[in-house]
Amino acid sequence: MKRRRPTLALLIDNMAGDYQSEVRSGIERAAEAHGVNLLIAFAFGDLIPLHGSTDAARRSLYHIIRSEIVDGIIVASATLCHLVGIDALREFCRSYASLPLCSIGMAVDDIPSLMVDNALGTEIAVLHLVDEHGCRRIAYISGPTSNEEALLRAGGYRRALTARSIAYDERLFMSGAFTVGSGRAAICELLERGVDFDAIVAANDWMALGAIELLKERGIDVPGDVLVCGFDDIRTARFTKPSLSTVRQPTKELGGLAVETVLQMIEGEPVPALRLVGVELTRRASCGCGRRAGPLLLPPGAAAWSGPSSLAGQRASLERALAQAVTISARSLDGWADRLLSALEEELAGDRGRFLCGLEELLDAARREGVLLEQFQSVISLLRARLQRASEQGGDAALNETLEQIWHASRIAIGSASVHVEGEQRLKVELAAIDINYGIRHFSTCLNLPVLRSTLAADLPKLQFSRVAVSLFDDAQRSTMSLFFWMEDGREVEVPPVSFPAHLLAPPGFLSDDERWSVIMFPIAFGGIEKFGLAVVDGQPNEMIYDALRLQLGSAMKAAALHREVVRQVELRERIEQEKVREESRVAARIQTTLVPERLSVEGLELCATMKPAAEVGGDYYDVIATPDGGWIGIGDVAGHGLAAGLIMLMIQSMVSVMASSAAAEGPRGIVCAVNRAVYKNVRDRLKRDEHATLLLMRYTRDGRVTFAGAHEDILVCSPRTRRCARVPTSGVFIGALPEIDAMTRDAELVLEDGDVLVLYSDGVTEARNEHREQFGLDRLCATVEAAQSAPVEVIRDRIRGEVEGWCPSLDDDITILVARYRKPG
Repeated sequence: MKRRRPTLALLIDNMAGDYQSEVRSGIERAAEAHGVNLLIAFAFGDLIPLHGSTDAARRSLYHIIRSEIVDGIIVASATLCHLVGIDALREFCRSYASLPLCSIGMAVDDIPSLMVDNALGTEIAVLHLVDEHGCRRIAYISGPTSNEEALLRAGGYRRALTARSIAYDERLFMSGAFTVGSGRAAICELLERGVDFDAIVAANDWMALGAIELLKERGIDVPGDVLVCGFDDIRTARFTKPSLSTVRQPTKELGGLAVETVLQMIEGEPVPALRLVGVELTRRASCGCGRRAGPLLLPPGAAAWSGPSSLAGQRASLERALAQAVTISARSLDGWADRLLSALEEELAGDRGRFLCGLEELLDAARREGVLLEQFQSVISLLRARLQRASEQGGDAALNETLEQIWHASRIAIGSASVHVEGEQRLKVELAAIDINYGIRHFSTCLNLPVLRSTLAADLPKLQFSRVAVSLFDDAQRSTMSLFFWMEDGREVEVPPVSFPAHLLAPPGFLSDDERWSVIMFPIAFGGIEKFGLAVVDGQPNEMIYDALRLQLGSAMKAAALHREVVRQVELRERIEQEKVREESRVAARIQTTLVPERLSVEGLELCATMKPAAEVGGDYYDVIATPDGGWIGIGDVAGHGLAAGLIMLMIQSMVSVMASSAAAEGPRGIVCAVNRAVYKNVRDRLKRDEHATLLLMRYTRDGRVTFAGAHEDILVCSPRTRRCARVPTSGVFIGALPEIDAMTRDAELVLEDGDVLVLYSDGVTEARNEHREQFGLDRLCATVEAAQSAPVEVIRDRIRGEVEGWCPSLDDDITILVARYRKPG
């Protein structure tokens, strides 16, 4: 069944370049004006075969685009040629013989082609430097030899030299790659050759800007010492210092002509094999011209204006002069000078404000067409120079004053409009950068496809996308695809996975013919080799987003594939390691439980304790050491699980036991600091690990005084008088985290009263979680101790353990509980 409206495809390398943006804009406007669908396919350049193989070309993703979807194709050949070479691109274009096809920027045999007159553009630039600036030693930076436009522009350079009888000097000819860096490198090479030159012409603006950068760094002034001219007139050329003189090509016009050409071919109408579009030289500061305006545009022998009635006599010459003052290629602005002069006549005839109103309408229309608004300052300068007449020359003083007010208001309007446009463009770039930073960059961190799908649904609407279809290839031949993600009107559409022929590009119904559509398609690939699928999205204001989205989606798919492989490998290793881990856990459990003291006996204290290892044994530790005047109590927890934690716990227990049992034992602070030094050295330097541990060491004497140091959980003391738990914080530093902790470790003291219950515990108690992931917590522990305060210490211990085990179905960490009641000696 024949489609109701034609669909055109634009094949281009990317969306973000100045040239690409202009081509795309011209084609989009023309497609909308003609009411046809538009499919823009970008970032496929690295997928075109490098050696012109027809078979390889037919396997490239470009050739998923077929006649079932599109009626005609526009190839932005100039953007693809330097990636693959002239021959490969020509073969690629010919492979679409069954479809109407037009080439932009490169002539392809037997295929209608649209080009700017590249040779003429370079010739104009060189002749300008020769004829108007007297240059004779003009260096040239050519583009890559694989690009036909570069070859034509280089030919124009040679032709201009011949036209002025200037001998061609191969030492003045350098090769570049259409980049800033290659322009800098070319000038380095030129200076190293030691050859004299007074001007430089580059085959594009980026190389010209790179040349100016390097010249400045070498102390060579532009245009004082060397004149420079580029080709293309990119946006940046207007704002550099000095501003760049360049050959401007009407890129939007090329795009519009391409749409018209393909539509004529679809209707069976004949079209020219090659159409050349003219170029213009834009004179700016880098060639020494600056902006030409005012008296420079006066015709020879022009008479001074004597009043409104004589404007008609100057109308034709004024209109021509105005048209020369501003570079405008948009057809929608044809006749602007005539309309502006008519507004001036109406103003002078008594319609106050008419000229300013007409100027603002012109500025608004020019802004929409991307015209540099500052150029209209030249229009005001020219009108002032041509229409003003001094009173001593018979001029009307009142009229001159009126005109001066008009010119002044006009300059303010132009300046305001220019600032607004530049601010708007900068804001768009900044907003796009924010979108990329906060809306796209984390796509690649999605480690599985369900998470990626959820992320797309949440974030793509924030990036102003409303219609999106992401499909993944089903087979290595990329003949069929399955739908992965579909969004309509900014919301994910829940549809079952649909398999469809890949040449349909999107699931049935997405590219419907009910309404005109314009979409962008790009591959989901990683490194240009691994091809996962295609994304088809609607238009979005800033072209920076598309390439970032392409890269992030490709990275996300790669990350998901790697994650699946990692999971598979981990599962395999886990099966191999499980028995080893179980054996290590058994050994660690034996170490941990064997070191628990058999008897807890310290004069003045009723003592009991318990330790329950978790499934993956950690490194909980407690010890009680009796001394003639009281005793030592220690408790700690090694970060981590398994055998390593058990070994570190063993180190701590043995060192504390030896030092605390010594008759010359230091206070808790001294022992804690000494243990830290030994553990840090053994764990960090010898075992090459980074575990650390909590350690609280308490020195108890029979009078109820307790001196303590170290870092662990809060100490609980429950008084029989208040039946409330006091929480005593510990403020030391983890053992093994730092080589020295002496300056941060202090002894602290508490005094037990008769009947006080002292409770020590590990974080396995307070951090135990129930099925709702809620922690047991310190408040619940205090409430349990307070409720059982008067009971024997064994009952208090068992009550705590029972409450924790009832709270937590399966322990994730060891549980250690030590309960002591102080009995004051009679």
